[in-house]
Amino acid sequence: MNIRTVLDKAWRDEGRIPPPVLFAGAWLAQSLASSRRAGVVPRALGAVVGLGSVALAASAAAGFARRGTTLDPLVPDAQVLVTTGANAVSRNPMYTGLLGALTARALSRGSALALAPVVAVAYLLETRQIPAEEKVLTERFGAEYEAYRESTPRWLDARSAESLRALAQPHLPVRPPHSPHPAR
Repeated sequence: MNIRTVLDKAWRDEGRIPPPVLFAGAWLAQSLASSRRAGVVPRALGAVVGLGSVALAASAAAGFARRGTTLDPLVPDAQVLVTTGANAVSRNPMYTGLLGALTARALSRGSALALAPVVAVAYLLETRQIPAEEKVLTERFGAEYEAYRESTPRWLDARSAESLRALAQPHLPVRPPHSPHPAR
């Protein structure tokens, strides 16, 4: 199977837009939807969300680079399945970071209307981009990828918080989510 041929055809037949183009379009749409800036608290919240989002995406990109695998969403020809670091928190940490950055921008503008492009990008990633990538990863890595899919959320959920805790404090044992605290 020629990955480039399969994905090039999918771009034409399914009308998928490259994620960097989606991000740029959403950024522009947010600019058109709202030019005002919010007060101090929403801007501070936007900054926190933005920094966390950029850190998640950058950490994932660095992990891909260390493992020598591709960052190209057009041709996911990964030779290694990356399941550690940011990829232990989300199966799509770069897309999650992208959506987080757009959300942060809407927060900092104090505009509910500026969230509309975030929803549109999330929908297109969820329904078009990610399924195509997952199909390729399933074909390439089989049972290894299926086990990863079962253990790690596509976006973020309670498992993500537990993975973050384990990453932040690697020397502490990981407690199952609903285990009782030891008696004192």
